[in-house]
Amino acid sequence: MNRYHEIAELIFPEIKITTADLEKQYPPRNLEPEAIVTRFAPSPTGFLHTGSLFTSLVSWRFAKQTEGVFFLRLEDTDQKREIKGSGDKVVEQLIKFGITPDESYVHDGAYGPYIQSERRLIYHTVIKDMIKAGKAYPCFCTHDELNEIRKEQEAKKELPGYYHEYAKCRFLSDDEVIEKLKNKKEFVIRFKSLGMNDEKVILEDGIRGNIEFPKNIQDVVIMKTDGLPTYHFAHVVDDHLMRTTHVTRGEEWMPSAPIHLELFEQLNWTKPVFCHYPVIMKMDGDKRRKLSKRKDEEASVDYFLEKGYPISGFLEYLMTLANSNFEEWRLTNPKADIFEFKLDFLKMSLDGALFDLEKVKSISKEVLGNMNKDDFAQAALDYAQNYNKELYDLIVSDPDYFKEIINIERDQEKPRKDYEKFSDVLPIINFMYDEYFDQLSKEIQFNQRFDQNLLIDLLEEYRDSFTLDVDQETWFNQMKEIAVGRNFAKRAKDYQKTPENYIGHIGEYAEIIRIATCAKTSTPNFYDVLRILGKDKIVARINHTIALLKN
Repeated sequence: MNRYHEIAELIFPEIKITTADLEKQYPPRNLEPEAIVTRFAPSPTGFLHTGSLFTSLVSWRFAKQTEGVFFLRLEDTDQKREIKGSGDKVVEQLIKFGITPDESYVHDGAYGPYIQSERRLIYHTVIKDMIKAGKAYPCFCTHDELNEIRKEQEAKKELPGYYHEYAKCRFLSDDEVIEKLKNKKEFVIRFKSLGMNDEKVILEDGIRGNIEFPKNIQDVVIMKTDGLPTYHFAHVVDDHLMRTTHVTRGEEWMPSAPIHLELFEQLNWTKPVFCHYPVIMKMDGDKRRKLSKRKDEEASVDYFLEKGYPISGFLEYLMTLANSNFEEWRLTNPKADIFEFKLDFLKMSLDGALFDLEKVKSISKEVLGNMNKDDFAQAALDYAQNYNKELYDLIVSDPDYFKEIINIERDQEKPRKDYEKFSDVLPIINFMYDEYFDQLSKEIQFNQRFDQNLLIDLLEEYRDSFTLDVDQETWFNQMKEIAVGRNFAKRAKDYQKTPENYIGHIGEYAEIIRIATCAKTSTPNFYDVLRILGKDKIVARINHTIALLKN
């Protein structure tokens, strides 16, 4: 038996298949030539980062618009950092944003398993063949020995790492290796790099074009002592056998590309197209930095879900980051579904996109403002059911009444845009419900220029004379007529010019009525508010306010 084969059998005696068998088990996908196969490969180490949502959205869209496949692979080989349940949460959050993988450990498919820790047989099969071919070897160096190598390299001011003459286990004789294995000496498996110091490699990036790197020279670890692969090796094996056409990931992985390119080359596999997305940045003072899990609450998509930003609005914002020409397209297609826009790798930014929360708010206002009352009410209910029980109870208590309130100045050419997120709804409309009005009325503050007795007199007069059985213009003119009769100026500028001639102006009179009926100085369209409240409730609220003034 070949000594390499003997070593491979000692390490993997249970492996009875070969890489060729895996190629048959996972054949090329039956797709059209232009179809793109992408993946999202999160680690189960915490929440879904906003940047990860961006990369998964873009990857999903490229697959969908080419009638390809988008799959999710859970990369859990670093089990010391794993947070139980976080992988499931990531899948749930993706689906909430409408990004449903075609294949995953939840949805299944022909190219699984879709959890790396369950693919151990696949990795071991490939590694066994690599050892047989002299492309990988066991390394028995201890932590202390590796530290000694690092210290020697630092003293000589040489590149740190395990390579060339510093790759000590690379030069063990076959007999030495076999003896150590039989003596159960702990080991890792390393890739035997063929790279030299002065060599270069070209990364043909689908977004950035050709990028030149020094060729990899490191004998990187491809299997750890626990038998699990490292990221570098696992992703190469997985992306080949799962038939990924485009490896889409953040630009922070670019320095690792030479390792991955050499692995594809040494395994004689066709490399996919690497596409490195820009990292989402944030201004911190006058400096740009990465959106940080530790520093920025908006780094987690939970922030946007809990606040109730509309899903479609947030996705639209991310599309503005994805392609530079999206906003121009949106101007000419204001009502179109955002996914009618075709993404283009060449239109992606090469610099880190700046995250702009104000722009998220602006887009969200447009989205919520353009919803009809039924869609808005359903979306608000869905949000409230998960994140705001108080709002949920309010909606279900009288759905039609809620829709009436929400529809104020909505069904018109230029709808009013009061809300930027669903968590804004209750604070804006709570006064429309008596239990909230009663609480708010305890804190009302009228303009101190107006005497208490005058306020009572004005409210009693309005209570006994107002009508809502007219259009808005007529209603306002009637209110103006009452105000002018009490010596309020018709226009604010008239009062400002000669304040000694008036009690106040019409805006201040309207504010008195608004406070008495709404317990707020600012509300959606006041005429619509009064019309929805109805005469009986308005009279009851004015009487309630008068009683408060008297007491």
